[in-house]
Amino acid sequence: MSFKDLPAESRPREKLIARGAVALGDAELLALLLRTGVAGKNVLQLAQELLDGFGGIAGLLNARLDDLKRIKGLGGSAKRAELSAVLELARRAMAERLKERAVFDSPGAVRQYLQLHLAARPHEVFAVLFLDAQHRLIALEELFRGTLTQTSVYPREVVVHALRHHAAAVVLAHNHPSGSIEPSRADEALTQTLKAALALVDVRVLDHVIVAAGQTLSMAERGLV
Repeated sequence: MSFKDLPAESRPREKLIARGAVALGDAELLALLLRTGVAGKNVLQLAQELLDGFGGIAGLLNARLDDLKRIKGLGGSAKRAELSAVLELARRAMAERLKERAVFDSPGAVRQYLQLHLAARPHEVFAVLFLDAQHRLIALEELFRGTLTQTSVYPREVVVHALRHHAAAVVLAHNHPSGSIEPSRADEALTQTLKAALALVDVRVLDHVIVAAGQTLSMAERGLV
């Protein structure tokens, strides 16, 4: 069935107006952003193909502009810019929520926030959430890239940034591009090294979150922090 043959109440725009955005699936919401399909594919089919190809909405929104440019139907800069704008709005909305209340009052939001920042990266990224005395978000900074070991993540740099932000606590985070969220021995050793270094300046490590596509792991919940 072509898009124009769909009943009016099944079309994303009409469905949203009648029932609200929450009633729409990911492909339908994405179709509203894309607006048009390509030859042989209506916009809903194109949207679903993109979601499948990038591993879901988070993977698509985290894709680099060059990745999107190679996809037929996203060659135009306007559509790529709109997708990037949606991602940035989502990041800012979550950051505002985490700045208003303690991060562990909304652990789901913390994980979603880290998913949006780290899950789709093709290489390992080490990031730190810097928190105030009430455990509200001050800033998220990506500090290191590449294979993460005790020698490639410098404790002194983490301490310097914590002091610069006047942080009272931190949540460490990094991604596993392989898709596994199981902590390695190196992850455990790095966590303890940073915990000891930050303790010297009275900054607590509350957690170390490992992120992969569609999933996260809290090392604190495993008793590893």
